[in-house]
Amino acid sequence: MVAAVSQLGHRRSLASNAGEPMSLTGQIAIFLAATVVAVPLFRRFRMSAVLGYLAAGIVVGPWGLGLFQDVESILNFAEFGVVLLLFVIGLELQPSRLWVMRQAVFGAGFAQVAITTAAIALSAHALGQPWVAAIIIGSALSLSSTALILQVLAERGELTARHGRTAFAMLLFQDLAVMPALVVLPMLGGRTPTLDWKTVELPVAALAVDIGAGRYALRPALRVIAATRVQEAFTAAALLVVVGTALLFQSVGLSMALGAFIAGVLLADSEYRHELEADIEPFKGLLLGLFFIAVGMSANLGVLFESPARVLALTLAYLLLKTSAIALAAWITRHDGPTAWRLGVALAGGGEFAFVLLGLAAGQGLMPRTTADLLVIVVTLSMVLSPMLIAGADRLARRLQPAAPAPAFDTIEPDEPRVLIAGFGRFGQIVARVLRARHIRFTALEVSQAQVDFVRRFGNKLYYGDASRLEMLRSAGAEHAQLLVLAIDDVEASVRTAEVARRHFPGLRILARARNRQHAFRLLEAGVTEIWRETFASSLEVAEAALVALGTPRDAAASQVHRFRVHDEETLRVQAAVRDDETRLIATTKASAQQLESLFEADAR
Repeated sequence: MVAAVSQLGHRRSLASNAGEPMSLTGQIAIFLAATVVAVPLFRRFRMSAVLGYLAAGIVVGPWGLGLFQDVESILNFAEFGVVLLLFVIGLELQPSRLWVMRQAVFGAGFAQVAITTAAIALSAHALGQPWVAAIIIGSALSLSSTALILQVLAERGELTARHGRTAFAMLLFQDLAVMPALVVLPMLGGRTPTLDWKTVELPVAALAVDIGAGRYALRPALRVIAATRVQEAFTAAALLVVVGTALLFQSVGLSMALGAFIAGVLLADSEYRHELEADIEPFKGLLLGLFFIAVGMSANLGVLFESPARVLALTLAYLLLKTSAIALAAWITRHDGPTAWRLGVALAGGGEFAFVLLGLAAGQGLMPRTTADLLVIVVTLSMVLSPMLIAGADRLARRLQPAAPAPAFDTIEPDEPRVLIAGFGRFGQIVARVLRARHIRFTALEVSQAQVDFVRRFGNKLYYGDASRLEMLRSAGAEHAQLLVLAIDDVEASVRTAEVARRHFPGLRILARARNRQHAFRLLEAGVTEIWRETFASSLEVAEAALVALGTPRDAAASQVHRFRVHDEETLRVQAAVRDDETRLIATTKASAQQLESLFEADAR
């Protein structure tokens, strides 16, 4: 796949102004600068970051400023971003989740891919393409951009609508459909393929090794590494899992992305799922961005300059044909008319995997390079137009049906937790047991591997991970959760988690456990206002029981204890402001004690 993807787009090499190759440091600086400028600019106008990367690649590439000599070598390296993307997609495909969504994924998803592929393949054949090339074109252009579409729908608040959920299911099936295509295309590239032991037994053996290692070896190995509590070692292990499986599959002639995808699926139900995703995410984002920049660099804009009318006509025809095919697939799978058309518009644009499949097909000689170049430009333009089409379709739907209620969706349960529990010791476990009894979705994170192993024996849903890391909180669903129960025993980790959550998720309500008064001071300083000192409530209960045992009426004892609690919490907030000034802290403590004594004396009188 590396060799095929490296041939994407137009091959060119340009010398630098000095006539010598640019240094690696210079190339990295240009890539980083392009990302820093292009991505925020596109996001400012509510456009996908993918489009920003593509535009940056066009600007710095051979058809722009011509700052690079060898686009192919950059594509060779950047393709690893696609491998990481497939690994993360595999991590998100839990078997239990797939089973719940099976009707939407394998019903509507299969219908969409099949009908769209057939419609585009027939059209391509009618335009003169051979059947093999036409089917490949249909398969590539039937795909949509998962990252782009989900991002646009999330920004518009439409992921929970019926068309949003079905769009997610269709995109999920598209991700699965890419795998067979990546396997079949290299096989079609050979003129006279033979089924000897190298072409059959070796791939089967690699698949067996991948599944066996993922099921029986990876988890124990990750458990040992996690027990060291060295974050760098766990990150290295996560990357090694991806690289190892990718190289294993490449060595037997299969797709590296397929190996990484299977490894991700095998770890999707493990306690390391969120930690692995958080560790991989920064590398995946940068390398995938580099991949899109390289695709933009390799795009043959000469095709657009030579015949702009032809390119625009093909793009519009592609969008119209794909919208109609998807709407038909949605209607066949029992979606109403408005929902079907909104689905068609939402998924009308092309996807990033079209670049991979078209480049792979051209590299294998299954279609002319000029055809692949033309289709890459068409897919790119369709992705640029997708957000505008979605917005326009939404306005049109509101005008046509301003008061129509949204149709009820089926029983698919969203995978977003309502509560995050950071720390799963005695405190966190009690909270989790109550939530589970009420069937409230939660995700629990615990940094102690020994604790994770122990608790999971009893069937609890618990993930190994450091909740003080921003990537970890995002992976666990902090952007959509309502509550964060901060039950971490370690004071420093607890405060770090509170600071990260307050800074990056201001809408997330935090209920925090404090080990002692100093811990509570630091949480208040971090902006947390709802704090429970771990022994305070139980101590007050014992104090109330002591008063009753000594002859105080129960109502009076409860009132006095309540008065003490309110007064102490007020004092806590006053002392938090002067906790670094020992003199003022002592004075505040004495004044508080005298005030409390006066209150009780007034009650006695």
